[in-house]
Amino acid sequence: MALRHAVLAALLDGEYTGYQLAKIFDVGVSNFWYAAPQQIYTELAKLEKAGMISGRQVIQLDRPNKRVFTVAEAGLDELAAFAAAASKPLSIRDDLAVKVQAVDHLDPAPVLAQLDERAVEAAARLALFDRGMRRLRGDLDEGEFLHSSERIGPYLTYLAGCRLEREMRDWCLTTAALLRSRTASHTEENR
Repeated sequence: MALRHAVLAALLDGEYTGYQLAKIFDVGVSNFWYAAPQQIYTELAKLEKAGMISGRQVIQLDRPNKRVFTVAEAGLDELAAFAAAASKPLSIRDDLAVKVQAVDHLDPAPVLAQLDERAVEAAARLALFDRGMRRLRGDLDEGEFLHSSERIGPYLTYLAGCRLEREMRDWCLTTAALLRSRTASHTEENR
């Protein structure tokens, strides 16, 4: 997957500025793609040049003018080709997992602190995803929304993000508790 596909998919929900897309990437897309704002602006320029999106200037009286973008037919064709191509398996590169793997030969204190921090971050993202899902659902319960809504793709990616973040939070909490227990046991044995 290239950044272009994530940008095109985000633009399916409406007309957005680069700034708005950066905010969408921070919340709604962060569970499957990270991009810095500058990368998004660069990609928007490439997509517009390739005819996959169209941009227009919005004149504002009390603020600087802004440029908003929508997906063009060529962008929809690109997304269709991308959707038809075989997906690569999920691969994770996580420096915290490497630290945990090596923790038996290290001072566990910094690793424990990072596990605690990651658990808090995962819980915060879970709350963000939950708010996004409630916003998308409105007054409908999840089952009703999933069966009757015109567009469920963003909701389904929120669900995946929730599961990943919940698993990460639980793994961090369980791993930290186990390491603390082992550290306490080893400290008692060495007295």
